[in-house]
Amino acid sequence: MPASRKQPDDTSAATRVAVPDRGVHTAEAREHLRTADPVMRALIDELGADGLGDPRRGIEPGDYYGALLRSIVGQQLSTKAARAIYTRLTDRYGGRTPTPVEVLEDDPDELRAAAGLSRAKTQFLRSLAEHVIDGSLELERLDQLPDDEVIAELVAVKGLGPWSAHMFLMFQLQRPDVLPVGDLGIRRAMMLRYGLEKLPTPEEMEKIAEPWRPYRTLASLYLWRSLAATPL
Repeated sequence: MPASRKQPDDTSAATRVAVPDRGVHTAEAREHLRTADPVMRALIDELGADGLGDPRRGIEPGDYYGALLRSIVGQQLSTKAARAIYTRLTDRYGGRTPTPVEVLEDDPDELRAAAGLSRAKTQFLRSLAEHVIDGSLELERLDQLPDDEVIAELVAVKGLGPWSAHMFLMFQLQRPDVLPVGDLGIRRAMMLRYGLEKLPTPEEMEKIAEPWRPYRTLASLYLWRSLAATPL
């Protein structure tokens, strides 16, 4: 990275917002799950009320842009590989997340080589930056939108699909009733805990999770923890 790389301008401040407390981890939510579903009751009793942790550790709450950037970087990679590439990316910018302006001003080939990104992911990062800068993705508005509209806003960015949108809803916006039907960990946990012969389809997952409403996010956290693994 050139030593003359500028520090972030006001664009970075616009990507950081106050995070509301949605109360995802509440006694009311746990009791609802325990009452509504005997499988979930056994799982909660087994794992306890505490210790679920935050699978998004390392992402500062309210850093919506940074969370989306890291989601793109980590797609289809192991946790270890994703962390290494993300570290190389931030090292290029003095140990911090680059602003949207910096991503677009950087040479794509140099950025790709320095961070170890694929060409596709480099273009996805540029697409995210473009959407933020031109205002088509207004990060500060996302918390005001219902879940389905947040998903629609995010998937309009190249490289952000439904899974990334679900993760954003759960761990950045802290929405309490999200079921990430495309997540392999949730599918595996459901298969194991509910005695299924194969991984459930999205429709089967929705049916199993119906009694969990309006606390499907917390139920998903318990399912992830039951595998002793977390999503990136």
